[in-house]
Amino acid sequence: MNFLIENWAFVCKGLWMTLRLALVVLLFTTLISIVLGVLATLKNRLLQWTIHGYVELFRSIPLIVNVFFIFFGAPMLGLDLSPFVAVTTGLTLWGSANGIEIVRGGLESVARHQWKSAWALGLRPWQIYLYVIAPQSMRAILPAYTGLLTMLVQATSLGALVGVGEFLKVGQIIIERDTVMTGVSPAFTVYGLVLLVYFVICSLLSWLSRYLERRLGRPVTRATPEEVSTCKHPKSAGA
Repeated sequence: MNFLIENWAFVCKGLWMTLRLALVVLLFTTLISIVLGVLATLKNRLLQWTIHGYVELFRSIPLIVNVFFIFFGAPMLGLDLSPFVAVTTGLTLWGSANGIEIVRGGLESVARHQWKSAWALGLRPWQIYLYVIAPQSMRAILPAYTGLLTMLVQATSLGALVGVGEFLKVGQIIIERDTVMTGVSPAFTVYGLVLLVYFVICSLLSWLSRYLERRLGRPVTRATPEEVSTCKHPKSAGA
């Protein structure tokens, strides 16, 4: 374990890079998924087919192939992308393609009479989505979307394949360096630490998802007849 203590600053730097990569990917994936997921529910054939094409294209490509294609293909198009940007782009495109379907499916799972009732009340489209549809669709969206976010956090380890100095890459460097210097490979200890860190991060995401599901699943507390009888009517209160 001494080699981990000696390389602690290096390990923390790799962990911070992993967290940065994960946060950026999750942020952009969520934004794209929400915007295009909402637009996919609109009654516009051209818009629906465009979004559908985007979803089917990137969902059909293996994640590692997507990352490699962007990293090695971008220079051919005159785009000089750093490894961090290339991995972020690849993970975001794949993640948002799956996230769009999750959001769209969740929104469309809300009963149609909810939409009609909201229209009858004279609410604007953005008010219907924000105040009526979104709260009800969250129960359907949260479990699947948390699973997607967990997969994206795990997929940040692909950055090691194209030179991103994230947690797994740092572990590989420590193993190679310590093996050369001491003649003994610390692979089991290092990869065990990597496994533990990813387990903790993904477990926290799962715990947060279950917490939010419980919060959303709580029934609305209704006032008892006694509480209602003690409340004053607005007009009588102002009299």
